[in-house]
Amino acid sequence: MELSVSWPAVAAAIVVGMAIAWVWYSDWGLVGGTWRQLTGVTKEDSAKAGKGPFAILVASIVVTALALAAACSIASAFFSSDSPWLHLAVGFTAWLGFSLSTLAQHNGFEQKPARLTMINSAYQLVLFLGMSLAVALLQ
Repeated sequence: MELSVSWPAVAAAIVVGMAIAWVWYSDWGLVGGTWRQLTGVTKEDSAKAGKGPFAILVASIVVTALALAAACSIASAFFSSDSPWLHLAVGFTAWLGFSLSTLAQHNGFEQKPARLTMINSAYQLVLFLGMSLAVALLQ
């Protein structure tokens, strides 16, 4: 079994991931205003934080793209299939097993609002599926 990662697929997954984050959390986006209310992070807080949170976002999206591309490559080799459905299953499994379980744990113990957990976990699901699909289409 050979691990083969397509760099154009990784680049596409990074672009897709950044686009999803922007559409999801920007102030004009799907849940940006609600997210701000639930977290208490104001526009002024974001301005004070500078580029740090954005740098963390970019780094984590890059790591996620690489991990999903590697996981999709392994699954494709194991199942002898390059089906987009297989890639979506990898993204879903990664989300369920790593992202949702971890986020639910932390938010539960930190007593965050359930609505915030739903917003963030739904974002992660869309992110993982979108990035996995980008990998599938360009691998």
